[in-house]
Amino acid sequence: MKHILIVDDNKANLTAAKTALSEIYKTTAVVSGAQALKFLEKNIPDIILLDINMPEMDGFEVLERIRAMPEGEHIPVIFLTADNDVETEQRCFDSGAVDFIAKPFVTTVMRSRIGRTLELEELRKSLADRLDEKIKEVSDIKSKSNKDALTGLWNRAHTEEKVSEMIGKGIKGALFMMDMDNFKAINDNYGHMAGDATLKAFADTLMKFAGEDDVVCRIGGDEFMTFVAGPSSKSELGRHAADIIAEMGCFLENSKFETNSSVSVGIAQFPEDGEDFKSLYNAADKALYCVKQNGKNSYHFYSDQYAAENRRANNSVDICYLREMMHRIDPGKGAYMLDFDNFHYVYNFIRRVVERQDEDVNTILFTLQNDNADPAEVEDAVEMLDRAIFTSLRRADVSARYSSRQVIVMLFDSKESGGQICAERILSCYKKLYTGNLIFDYDIVKMESSGLMKNGRRSADSEVVILN
Repeated sequence: MKHILIVDDNKANLTAAKTALSEIYKTTAVVSGAQALKFLEKNIPDIILLDINMPEMDGFEVLERIRAMPEGEHIPVIFLTADNDVETEQRCFDSGAVDFIAKPFVTTVMRSRIGRTLELEELRKSLADRLDEKIKEVSDIKSKSNKDALTGLWNRAHTEEKVSEMIGKGIKGALFMMDMDNFKAINDNYGHMAGDATLKAFADTLMKFAGEDDVVCRIGGDEFMTFVAGPSSKSELGRHAADIIAEMGCFLENSKFETNSSVSVGIAQFPEDGEDFKSLYNAADKALYCVKQNGKNSYHFYSDQYAAENRRANNSVDICYLREMMHRIDPGKGAYMLDFDNFHYVYNFIRRVVERQDEDVNTILFTLQNDNADPAEVEDAVEMLDRAIFTSLRRADVSARYSSRQVIVMLFDSKESGGQICAERILSCYKKLYTGNLIFDYDIVKMESSGLMKNGRRSADSEVVILN
């Protein structure tokens, strides 16, 4: 049964209206605009009959307040009035009423007008629902057309549009161009279902490390792209890329694929490497090509290579000059210290050497064991560890900080037992240099001729990230 709210300060009019309508509708009667507004706070009638001439708050003001209520915008309102002049009628419609009924009431006319209004309201609701459904259908179709069917990631067309919009707003960021090395071998040897599972895992990995504003895309085949939104240092972007490579490395290892598959990443930064999507895309693609030509399973920044090449383009030299220019005198006899961005290039080069020759190469990862230490004290401890590494090792050994809490070392021509001796020698030197209470533990892994790291141990607090 439809519910009608009747608002009139004249009790006789209320009684007459209720008598005329109560057989057909549920009715609620109130004697003021204030009572009507209070009732509407907790109730939504199907229609309101509203007297115009009331003390304190007339019908026009009451209607204005009803329309301002969250649920009051679409409730049909019919004015009740003894003034049936043209001006009053026009004002009724201008204020948002759907009709008006003249006093004194004629029962048949009142019922007819209310019935017609309710029918129109039902039609309006039906059309509104159908419109909402159509809007949702169109939105769903558009969303599906913008997404890759297999992975659920955005497709290239939508990504180009979205990233171009972000670049147009001056939002800094970096474009990661990525693909799966030797992916075809997975499809050929293990079937397309295994290939699809690998692509889905790749997509899941990218989403795992994506920020809220990042745009993640499958370009097609085994090629993916992410726009990492917001300003980031090369070190931060490098760790992001290394995390993706390591995560997919774990998936591929657990899948037992014997395909030597891995992930390569090319990185271009906005605005340094390109002022629009096309130039940024091309820069990231060139950076990816550089990785593919230099061992794969790594990442590379466009600016690291091509900016330097551009600066040297008009400055030809002979080989003797080039040799002298590249020759650098190391400061001392200790280990070769690098930042991690450069360390992983050295690592991949050594991996090639090990694959061709039976060299003994061990990697040590030192990890700080004190989780809640003061950052300044941590920095002091890591600096002392760097000094201990430099003074304890040979010139042929290489070291780099992986993070503020971890330092990685590569030892050449070293058996595993020799690696442990070196690690203990480093820690002994560290204890002499450092007077605080922070402690480092270490893990050792051996690089086999297959390029994989084996026979390592991993402590509960260690985070070993090896790009192999």
